[in-house]
Amino acid sequence: MQFMYRAVTDSGQIIEGIYEANSEQEVLSMLRNNEYMPISIEHKEEEKPVSSYFSKKVTKKDIAVYCRQFYTMLNAGVSIIKCLDILEVQTENKAMRNATRAVFDDVQKGMTLSESMRKYEKVFPSLLVNMVEAGEVSGNLDVIMERMAIHYEKENKIENKVKGAMIYPIVLGVVSIAVVIFLLVAVMPTFIGMFESSGIELPAPTKLLLSISDSLKNQWYIYLASILILALIIGYFGKQESGRLFIDGLKLRIPIFKDTSIKIATSRFTRTLSTLLSSGIPLLQALDVVSKIVNNRFLSLRLENAKEEVRKGIPLSRTIKEVRVFPPMVDSMIKIGEESGSLDEILNKSADFYDEEVEVAIQKMTEMLQPLLVVFMALVVGFIVIAMALPMFDMVNTVQM
Repeated sequence: MQFMYRAVTDSGQIIEGIYEANSEQEVLSMLRNNEYMPISIEHKEEEKPVSSYFSKKVTKKDIAVYCRQFYTMLNAGVSIIKCLDILEVQTENKAMRNATRAVFDDVQKGMTLSESMRKYEKVFPSLLVNMVEAGEVSGNLDVIMERMAIHYEKENKIENKVKGAMIYPIVLGVVSIAVVIFLLVAVMPTFIGMFESSGIELPAPTKLLLSISDSLKNQWYIYLASILILALIIGYFGKQESGRLFIDGLKLRIPIFKDTSIKIATSRFTRTLSTLLSSGIPLLQALDVVSKIVNNRFLSLRLENAKEEVRKGIPLSRTIKEVRVFPPMVDSMIKIGEESGSLDEILNKSADFYDEEVEVAIQKMTEMLQPLLVVFMALVVGFIVIAMALPMFDMVNTVQM
């Protein structure tokens, strides 16, 4: 059962919270053990399990803000339990708010922060949980939270740049499709009667457009159903292991997207590995965490193979070179870091370099996509115009004869 309580601290501050217990007496004992003066204790109606709240996606921005707030309070000397109590109130994301409430209850019962966070993997990423565990062991949890805040702020920045760069091509693509549909559905029918009354033999392109126009007007539901079915098939395929491997492999091979995808993956790999190693996490464990958060199944499998090679005693620089995804500079920098004993620092500098390279790659990708879409739209619209004009030329020639 859950109980809502209000109490007064030694400093006279009124606090509120929720505590899971079998009776009010247990809540009362908890408050007295913490030297709080109880004001009220009320039974709280049972709610859905915490896992059922995870319908709203937790973004990197949410995680970054959460870690930044956690760091600020820890650095100011606030206890972990009090931090969680405050975060529950001020966290805007519903999933994080409910997970924080559950973590708050677990920590009060004696569980460590990392152990409790690991129970709610849909909210707290494995990277954050492993870093929190390292911070608890080393006693510098506040430093870890600051590093995580910086890490997720940079991740969020890259994601926003990619999304922002894709807005114009997507809008242009949607407008192009809308213009084509308008020409076929609204413009083409006005010429049908004129073409039929002329008695001339229609060219093949015109016949094709007329049939497409007629089917769009009278059988639009077939097109809609086909698009929905295709989207479901692609979605299902993308969730399968073979489908994820195929799609993620394409991202690293398609010319237009290849450069951007590789540099984003490189930036994420070097920054995450640097953060883990600088926090005292062993290399094998760090590689295991990195392989799960690179957001590309194709690359993830190769990093798992690299981890096994490192386990056998092969240098990391050589195994990363065998991954054959990252730019040559990465394994060279890793080799320098291994020889100098400053691998985490070298990786951090590499991450900063590739953060800037990501911006350049995104700009190039956008510059390539825009003219391609414009040319594609011009070709389609031009074909429609020519297909409508050809019968008119034939009609003029017939009248002149």
